[in-house]
Amino acid sequence: MIRNLVFDFGGVVVDIYWEDAVKEFARLGLPNASQVIDRYKQNGLFLELEEGKINAETFIARFSQMVGRTLTHDEVEAAWLSFFKTVPDARLKMLEELHRKYRMYLLSNTNPFVMGWARSSRFTPSGKSLDYYFDKLFLSYQLGVTKPSPQIFRQMMADVQLSPEETLFIDDGKANTDTARSLGFATLTVNSGDEWTETIASVLR
Repeated sequence: MIRNLVFDFGGVVVDIYWEDAVKEFARLGLPNASQVIDRYKQNGLFLELEEGKINAETFIARFSQMVGRTLTHDEVEAAWLSFFKTVPDARLKMLEELHRKYRMYLLSNTNPFVMGWARSSRFTPSGKSLDYYFDKLFLSYQLGVTKPSPQIFRQMMADVQLSPEETLFIDDGKANTDTARSLGFATLTVNSGDEWTETIASVLR
């Protein structure tokens, strides 16, 4: 029996607008932005940020060096947030409904720029932050590791005594759901941009 739900953030809870983000980072001066910015897992400086090896200030300083001009926190944050737009209301309502029946967790490769927005009243029109919808958030930059490494799943499992056999993991990255499945999780791979609310309802019946 499924008792726990673990959601990815980008591509599941919120849709990803990759092309918009590429344009914004290119506008800031990032060369080959479409090759540097990945849909699922970052590399180089961007991966260091997601793994928590550097903080937001260090990222801004090193990114400024990369593009040859001094960037502000607001400029860099705006580029990161261009990945996302308003979360569909139906999706928020579904998360709320599911939270009444299941323990809910978030497991995300992310960074402090994105979470600064998501964990604030700016996240939804009603002023509810991402934390409202989940029992706990497991964030790569706080855990020091990114999906699809099994380590990030094991850290989550140990933290909240999560039984994989009682848990459905929902992600838009096949490599991530493959890892979860190898650890015993039930999985659902969704396509970024698709509406999964009806699919998950049928899976949980």
